[in-house]
Amino acid sequence: MLATHHIDPVDPAILAAAARAVDAKTKPPGSLGRIETLAVQLAGAQATLDPAADPARLLLFAGDHGLVAEGVSAWPSEVTTQMVANFLAGGAAANVFARTNGLAITIVDAGIAGSPPDHPDLVRAGIRRGTRNALIEDALAPEEVEAALHFGARLAAEAAGRGDRVIVLGEMGIGNTATSALIAHAVDGIDLAGLVGPGAGLDAAGVGRKAEILARAAARRPGRLKPFDALCAFGGLEIAMMAGALIGAASRRAVVLVDGFIATAAALCALRARPEASPYVVFAHRSREPGHRLMLEALGADPLIDLDLRLGEGTGALLAFPLLRNACAMLKDMATFDSAGISGKN
Repeated sequence: MLATHHIDPVDPAILAAAARAVDAKTKPPGSLGRIETLAVQLAGAQATLDPAADPARLLLFAGDHGLVAEGVSAWPSEVTTQMVANFLAGGAAANVFARTNGLAITIVDAGIAGSPPDHPDLVRAGIRRGTRNALIEDALAPEEVEAALHFGARLAAEAAGRGDRVIVLGEMGIGNTATSALIAHAVDGIDLAGLVGPGAGLDAAGVGRKAEILARAAARRPGRLKPFDALCAFGGLEIAMMAGALIGAASRRAVVLVDGFIATAAALCALRARPEASPYVVFAHRSREPGHRLMLEALGADPLIDLDLRLGEGTGALLAFPLLRNACAMLKDMATFDSAGISGKN
């Protein structure tokens, strides 16, 4: 999957130097916890002892899912189109958090079934309008998955080439928790029942109906699947584009900040296909969607925050982003014992 995108390995010497620099700061070793390990990771990814979180950009991919026709969501597909209009108007939570934290946003029509408004800030992929119904046929053709992967990779690589140091992955798509559950089950063999949750507000009966539909969809393509084949089988276009964006960003040494359940499904596909990208990836938060914990555990990921979030849009990653900024500032600006004239530990 996107094998032509070379990803540089992280230099162990830079990691060691960054760890020494962190330990020399005026604090007991390890006392800043995850901020210390985050600073070392950012230094390694960017190949410098002066890493930066700014400028940063949210890539927000929107797409629809044919499986919604089976009743896997509490919301109709047209909400995806309506929410894209809200993003373009600046009124969504993602817009508010991005403005508050100084991030740019690129809004992408990855494959919306409806007709979003013409807008100079909307990037259109033009691959297809929504996916096919994964209960009865493959959601995407191989050439469509390939196109989506390359589109996402190009967007992220170009953003990094223009100077963006952190790429935040976010999404919008009615039905995409269902698709993400199918992908995680197919790619990693995670128990499907544990991956099925309420998504955007299903009640208990709705979750039961969703679980039954997803079990039937999974039975159509049984067994473990390679990430590319899972994306073909179940979709969606926004998930494939986020997987491609992760690889494209890593190929340009940009740090990738992964949002919640759906973005993690995309990261699962990318990292199972290209594990060498993992040093460039930071998992932002643990979602309230129950299956997210299972995916994070499968990836060995320890997210930065846990705030009971389950909105998507990149909102959890945007809220976690200041931690990256502060980790960089600590490494750059905090005094050392020597510079401050403070005695070290006996």
